[in-house]
Amino acid sequence: MSARAALDLAVERNLDLVKIAPQAQPPVCRIMDYGKYKFEQAKRDKEAKKNQKVIEIKEIRLSLNIDTHDFETKVGHAKRFLSGGNRVKVSIRFRGREMAHAQLGNGIMEKFAQSCADFGSVEKVPKLEGRSMIMFLAAKPASNAK
Repeated sequence: MSARAALDLAVERNLDLVKIAPQAQPPVCRIMDYGKYKFEQAKRDKEAKKNQKVIEIKEIRLSLNIDTHDFETKVGHAKRFLSGGNRVKVSIRFRGREMAHAQLGNGIMEKFAQSCADFGSVEKVPKLEGRSMIMFLAAKPASNAK
């Protein structure tokens, strides 16, 4: 039907004439209540946003000369974060002359990754950036095998 006739029909029904495919030849239009359509679309988008899982990045800071109990406590925190589905950023800050012993920091990072291997895997290997060494751990996907 012609655009004029379609517009007259939409006004008669107290609805809107909306172009669905304006690039088509001839353009495709639909008679609808556009306000109601936008409201329902916003409602669907809000529902989808509510149902999505937001993954946070939790940070754990270690030191170069960390004691065993402190290390195990930090590993426990990391396991709790990973089992909650979050990513974990593990960092070691080198102070003063500790920069000369970056390989010791690498060893601590590897030991930390081994301790958390049941709950997560290394996403980004330990890397020295300035005075900090940073590593990222990602949670392992939950297995639904029963």
